[in-house]
Amino acid sequence: MAFHNRQLLTRLKTNALEALWLTITNKVCFSTDISTFDFRDCHVSDTLLISYLIKPIIVRTMFIQTETTPNQDSLKFIPGVQVMQSGGTAEFLSIREAMTSPLAKKLFTIEGVTGVFFGPDFITVSKDTDTPWPIMKPDIYANIMDFFASGQPILTEEQPPSDTAILPDDPEVVQMIKELLDTHVRPAIQEDGGDIEYRGFENGIVKLKLRGSCRTCDSSVVTLRNGIESMLMHYIPDVTGIEQVLDAEEEISQKEFEKLEKKLSV
Repeated sequence: MAFHNRQLLTRLKTNALEALWLTITNKVCFSTDISTFDFRDCHVSDTLLISYLIKPIIVRTMFIQTETTPNQDSLKFIPGVQVMQSGGTAEFLSIREAMTSPLAKKLFTIEGVTGVFFGPDFITVSKDTDTPWPIMKPDIYANIMDFFASGQPILTEEQPPSDTAILPDDPEVVQMIKELLDTHVRPAIQEDGGDIEYRGFENGIVKLKLRGSCRTCDSSVVTLRNGIESMLMHYIPDVTGIEQVLDAEEEISQKEFEKLEKKLSV
């Protein structure tokens, strides 16, 4: 049923169910269902006003799901749309790195954010241990919705080729490793809001780097040794082990974890 003159249009927005109020001062024609407008009796100025108002309403009703990860300081946000158009991934660990991504740059302005990871259809945000999620989540939701409303590209620079892309000069064993990582390992890790990056193969050792929620997760060593290493060695006889490639910060965390492990074993 259409209604006229001054009316208040109430919409629920985002997961917080906050009411959005818009006051229409011109004579416009709305349907009670926001998705079915009747423009037939509206003036040009009214139609322009509706066009201006309807876009933010639609975007603001984007339903963003969240999923926990094995890392309590990383949370997976699923906006229900494609994030990385190429199906690849991208990670940013500082606001300087985030300059190549409008969305990552926005997320780094939120207090407590320490990392942003883009998967094919999800965004993993990592935080420091001191800032609680309930304080951060409203700003994260708002920034994600505003970004997708803007129509900007997720990255402003061309993305490099996938680390598991088969290259013409790859030996057969490397091709097998890449295929196994891409088809069996990567999907499982992305379910937890992370990713794995192939860094090389030398003397039977596969070099890998964990990213996203898995990068600083306490169970990352177990994941590599008990899961990925066992699988690679089972299917590819030339593989004798794996080596985790660490950044300087990750090396410090790893050493502290090993110290704690030794104390607990005594």
